[in-house]
Amino acid sequence: MPVEVWTSVFVIISFMLYIYIGWQSRVKDSKGFFVADRGVPAIANGAATAADWMSAASFISMAGLIAFLGYDGSIYLMGWTGGYVLLALLLAPYLRKFGKYTVPDFVGDRYYSKFGRLVAVVAAIFVSLTYVAGQMRGVGIVFSRFLQVDISTGVLIGMVIVGFFAVLGGMKGITWTQVAQYGVSIVAYILPAAAIAWAMTGNPFPQLAFSFSDVVEKLNAVQVDLGFTEYTQPFAHKSMLDVLAITVALMVGTAGLPHVIVRFYTVPDVRAARYSAGWALLFIALLYTTAPALASFARYNLIDTLHDKPVEEVQQLDWATKWEQTGLLAFEDKNGDGRLQLTPDPETSEVTVDRDIIVLATPEMTKLAPWAVALVAAGGLAAALSTASGLLLVISSSIAHDVYYTLLRPDASESQRVFVGRVMVGFALVVAGYFGVNPPGFVGEVVAFAFGLAAASFFPAIVLGIFDARTNREGAIAGMLVGLVFTCTYIVTVSFYGAEPWLFGISPQGIGTVGMIVNFIVTLVVSRLTPPPPEEVQEMVEQLRLPVHPSPALADVGEDELD
Repeated sequence: MPVEVWTSVFVIISFMLYIYIGWQSRVKDSKGFFVADRGVPAIANGAATAADWMSAASFISMAGLIAFLGYDGSIYLMGWTGGYVLLALLLAPYLRKFGKYTVPDFVGDRYYSKFGRLVAVVAAIFVSLTYVAGQMRGVGIVFSRFLQVDISTGVLIGMVIVGFFAVLGGMKGITWTQVAQYGVSIVAYILPAAAIAWAMTGNPFPQLAFSFSDVVEKLNAVQVDLGFTEYTQPFAHKSMLDVLAITVALMVGTAGLPHVIVRFYTVPDVRAARYSAGWALLFIALLYTTAPALASFARYNLIDTLHDKPVEEVQQLDWATKWEQTGLLAFEDKNGDGRLQLTPDPETSEVTVDRDIIVLATPEMTKLAPWAVALVAAGGLAAALSTASGLLLVISSSIAHDVYYTLLRPDASESQRVFVGRVMVGFALVVAGYFGVNPPGFVGEVVAFAFGLAAASFFPAIVLGIFDARTNREGAIAGMLVGLVFTCTYIVTVSFYGAEPWLFGISPQGIGTVGMIVNFIVTLVVSRLTPPPPEEVQEMVEQLRLPVHPSPALADVGEDELD
């Protein structure tokens, strides 16, 4: 069977599984809708967290970015994995002990401020919408190539599926769906990578093949011959300062991502939160240790398959023709010699490759079986949809719980709160769909923007909220506003209005680090110049870090029900 038929089979089977899980996990009360009744076992929550983590950026875009950036692409590996360790060890247990439903919940109660809660809601929505834009682009790319539909139709199909189990099952449905999606994603990523490693090196373990074969040596030599820098040469595409800034932004942005943090509210207790963090780290490592190997194999195969090949021969390749139809791969014989040339200069290079297609196209380039190619497509969809669903629920809960219930209608019934949550999922789906059809950049780039915004807004407020009892509402609110506005302004002006990176050459992907530093400074200074928090809040913060049963100051922080 051709690839398209296999893809249709895998997609239909996996989508039926997701829909069935969503239906079986449907909920009616707010606790089930927002935090899955706090009854998810640690290992299942670890798998769901990993699925939330392994977004379209990780599955589809990361290896493509590394393939083109070489050494400098390691910023994504170091930033995203390091950030998860930071979140798991430094923040997650304390946030779970605090016992609330959302990050704005934490900000609102810790900083005893409705306005602070509102600022956190705006930041959560801003970060989540930016992040979900990358996921919907990933969905559109997969459907565009493998089901031969246009990107708009592909995004629409993805919206319907995500909307179904997000609206019906809430966090409970999403959690168990994400467990299944993790299984699909990791199998779809590792099996083809193992097959490619075996074909190229005779070693079926991608990590070992990457470390102990001569593939990277040959890739370095080929790149130099074509006029590129060596694949392993550091700081060839980005300055050392920019590499540091992007890595830190991704790390601390990770620790402030609301859709990942909320996963630690779905387990029964603090102990389970710690164990689920460990499981998630193991599950994430399976993909993140495979990605650099796959990237190097993909880069070598791309050059070997396309460079100095006759144009007519390449255009007869089925995979090349179909990717060309999507507009994400293009050939142009600029010098008229009848052969394709890859060069470092975009003006002279005769092959144009969108970085987001590398992972999806490499199995076809290496002539794997059609079912293996289709499996990768199904895995990419699972990765994109699992993260999109988590992000949509963050947007929904931020509005339905943190604004509608907490600020506007404290007397709202369970059914009213769940209804508003479901309506907000629908609204967020429409916005996400628009950005999927009209994306502001590569999947990885767009997601990096989201991490920068999270770093500049949430991370200082959460860290100081846990570890500095003197930080008050005035400081936290001022810090979040300044950090978010500064970072957003820089990203928009540089990325979308053509301004030069004016701050030491730091790119928009790394500016979140500066926004975070500014946030910390503003928060600490303003907090010291204004009255300290109430005594009960300071005691609550001190008790939060003690490895004992919380004091009465924490006893009222809703473990079983919303305040």
